[in-house]
Amino acid sequence: MKIPVAKALFNSHSYSEYRKLISDLLLEGKSTGNEQSEDLTHYSTLNETRMNRLGKTIKITEENSLKLKSLNSEYIWLVISEGWCGDAAQLLPIINKMAVESGKIDLRIVLRDENEELMKLFLTNKNKAIPILIVVDKETGSVLEKWGPRPKSAADLIIEYKKEFGVIDETAKTNLQLWYLHDKGLSTQEEIINLMQNL
Repeated sequence: MKIPVAKALFNSHSYSEYRKLISDLLLEGKSTGNEQSEDLTHYSTLNETRMNRLGKTIKITEENSLKLKSLNSEYIWLVISEGWCGDAAQLLPIINKMAVESGKIDLRIVLRDENEELMKLFLTNKNKAIPILIVVDKETGSVLEKWGPRPKSAADLIIEYKKEFGVIDETAKTNLQLWYLHDKGLSTQEEIINLMQNL
């Protein structure tokens, strides 16, 4: 196993520990990460509400449930995240439900800013985009695949917006959140399951 991956796993959180960490920090008026600002704390608060809602409403389709249960090995899904990240708030509740549904996947979450070495191995266009899901073989500890920071259609939406307007502003972020709302986690399920089946 790559040393940064092993180190990250050693310092990782379960989904419930990650949620508690964010909630506890918010009680102190803080967000996760090295940088602290009113904006980041505001996003973390919004994201906590989002994750609570998605935890209740997100459904794994019957077909996807069967596919997850029929995986032929055991895996660790190591996700790089931060509490203020809008994409992570949309995706982690789905990823968590998929892991639980499978019975063969152990979900672990690490914070980007605390795992610089790991983040550098999984950059997107030279950027520290998150969340990144790293698929680790539970038996051998080897990294098999990665996915993220968002489903392809959502990524395309942002690329197109940036081409047209030159920036990612609040309108772009709102459009992205609306995309997630309409998609109901289906693109994420499909993409991650395809990836797992192709291993």
